[in-house]
Amino acid sequence: MEYRTSIEIDAPLEAVWAVLADVERWPEWDKSMQRVEFVAGAGLKRGAKVRIKQPRLPVMVWEVIEVEPNRVFTWQAKSGGMTSVGDHRLSVTSPDRTTAELGIRQTGALAPIVGLFTTGLVRRYVHLEADGLKRRSES
Repeated sequence: MEYRTSIEIDAPLEAVWAVLADVERWPEWDKSMQRVEFVAGAGLKRGAKVRIKQPRLPVMVWEVIEVEPNRVFTWQAKSGGMTSVGDHRLSVTSPDRTTAELGIRQTGALAPIVGLFTTGLVRRYVHLEADGLKRRSES
């Protein structure tokens, strides 16, 4: 299962990145997040691990696997025969406007089965993240 969405944000790239990179504060603006905390490392850098609790989903630990400041960060979580990869990409639309592209990809033996039950929820959560990022960045 793979799902992507993009959203235009009326804020400069650096301002949007500042909101996106401060992952521990996501529950303040992302309705799909209940709790986000670093469990290894501090700050958004390769190898950092973040424990995330979302409504209706089990707690998962995500490891940051790619970071390009002001451009992209990617993290992954592995659980019981499935790998989930969350991708966050920013690009400049104009000096005061940014495009955020968010996506999630689930692979592995159990991904098709899990996808049958969670695809709608996962898509909703990606949209909540995008909408929240826009609201927080524009405020």
